[in-house]
Amino acid sequence: MPTSTAPARPIHRFILLACAATLVAFHLGLIFSGLVPNLVSRPLHLALALPWIFLFSASTGLISRVTGYVIAALGLAASLWVALNHSVLIDQYGFLEGDFQIAVAAILLVTVLEAARRAINWPLPLVAILALAYGLFGQHIPGEFGHSGTPIESFLGTLTIAEGGIWGSLTGVSVSVVAIFVIFGAVLNAGEAGQGFMNVAATAAGRLNGGAAKVSVVSSALFGSISGSASANVASTGAITLPAMTRLGYPKRLAAAVEAVASSGGQIMPPLMGAGAFVMVELTGIPYTSIMAAAVLPALLYFIAVWVGINAYASRLDLKGMDEADRPDLKATLITTAFFLVPFSVLLWGMFAVGYTPQYAACLAILAGFLLLFTDAKFGFSMKKTSLRMEAALVTAACQVAMIASIILCASIIIGVLSITGLGVKITSLILSVSGGYLWPSLFLTALACLVLGMEVPTTAAYVICVSVAGPALTQLGLEPLQAHLFVFWFALLSTITPPVCGAVFIAAGMINENWLKVAVTAMALGIGLYIIPLGMIANPDLIGLSDAPVAALLAFAQIGLGLGCISYGLIAAGSTVKKAALIGGGLVLVFIRLAFG
Repeated sequence: MPTSTAPARPIHRFILLACAATLVAFHLGLIFSGLVPNLVSRPLHLALALPWIFLFSASTGLISRVTGYVIAALGLAASLWVALNHSVLIDQYGFLEGDFQIAVAAILLVTVLEAARRAINWPLPLVAILALAYGLFGQHIPGEFGHSGTPIESFLGTLTIAEGGIWGSLTGVSVSVVAIFVIFGAVLNAGEAGQGFMNVAATAAGRLNGGAAKVSVVSSALFGSISGSASANVASTGAITLPAMTRLGYPKRLAAAVEAVASSGGQIMPPLMGAGAFVMVELTGIPYTSIMAAAVLPALLYFIAVWVGINAYASRLDLKGMDEADRPDLKATLITTAFFLVPFSVLLWGMFAVGYTPQYAACLAILAGFLLLFTDAKFGFSMKKTSLRMEAALVTAACQVAMIASIILCASIIIGVLSITGLGVKITSLILSVSGGYLWPSLFLTALACLVLGMEVPTTAAYVICVSVAGPALTQLGLEPLQAHLFVFWFALLSTITPPVCGAVFIAAGMINENWLKVAVTAMALGIGLYIIPLGMIANPDLIGLSDAPVAALLAFAQIGLGLGCISYGLIAAGSTVKKAALIGGGLVLVFIRLAFG
């Protein structure tokens, strides 16, 4: 796992910052440099990410360090070779010529697999290794799930020297869009924007019953809109909200559950959505602004359901608001708000008012955020503090870009094999066959696959893999592509709060020293919207039609929101079993009223 902590020795710190600055400058430069061949920009993307995975990592073992240097050097050389020879390679149409090119292909695949293993552990690389094994030896599998076989020169070449496989469209999204928004988030977080999120949340919700928990919800929604990582969200906002909740007498299981559930919402909250929005653009061909418009109402519903659940707990446990002394004054709130409001305004102005591409608008927002690094909430200027903020922005951006690159490149191997062998079509046929050609059984099978896969791989990777095999089946059964993709994306997020593997819960429980299973049970009740809203999108597709039919979308939002509120309150609030059952039953009818009554 890359680390954002700079080594102590000056020469190491200089190398770290030089690598970070090069990575950031390269990705920003691509936006302004015009057309750069894909077989140049994408291999350089990998080359710039390798030091952060293999060299600047938290590995301490001698063998790990030595192998890291060797693999990084070989991977760097192979990536640069592809970039330098792109004009020749493109004429080979994905067919390797000679043992040297086969060796380069093998190095690239091993580098990508090992980078993903070091970044996110074994599960995703193991799936990719199984996919490679199927591509190489699947012709020996009898029956429908075998394939006719592909020459090794063509199979490996398609994955490594053509604009498919590891250099495919998903990697292109990582290079040209995801990296830019990651840099944007890093610049904001290096300044006062994070404190601004907390101040806005505390001012808006701190005085209410259950105020500390509601501060966590609001701040996580705001922070998650740029972090896109449940774990990062828990670690950052949780460091402030968890102590505040326990100090006010919140049960530890509730405090940790609130933080885990609220932080998980960052992956479904526009504009970043954990890189999922940009991957969705590539896979569906739907404009980014349309995907943002479709995703925003379901995301708000999720946080509304959490808010109602907190109200229910507040009434049961008599949870008071935050003391006035613990809430920021209005002046401090207004000043710190500007540190994220100005860059966000520039971003939205660029995309919606002027019509720039999302990445170009994000570059302008990065510039605005960069200028704000020169001062703080007291309007003071210190060159030392400014340089430290810039250093933090560069290193954090480089770490996160490398992390996402390792995930997307590894997932691209799987997608490439599915395409080369036709396995994706076969799995789609299997889903249709097992479900009997009915939509809802297919949705259940897809949700189960998302949950299982999401337990072991990051949300975006789980989404990409699941939608590649199940998405065609769902669209054949009548879903619109955006419906199918949002459904899969939401269910790929289930594992953040659902046992047995629930990453956000583990982190929050560890920060507060509580039993993780108690936290998980509470989190599932608070986060009930995560299980119901994707189904609501299917039953009432108007919910995701804000850009095309805003009135119908808002009516669907109100209807499903009322139903979710009843379900959330009925699950948590004190009261008789009959009353709870009535609330939950009525809520389900409201959520699925279009389905129930045609």
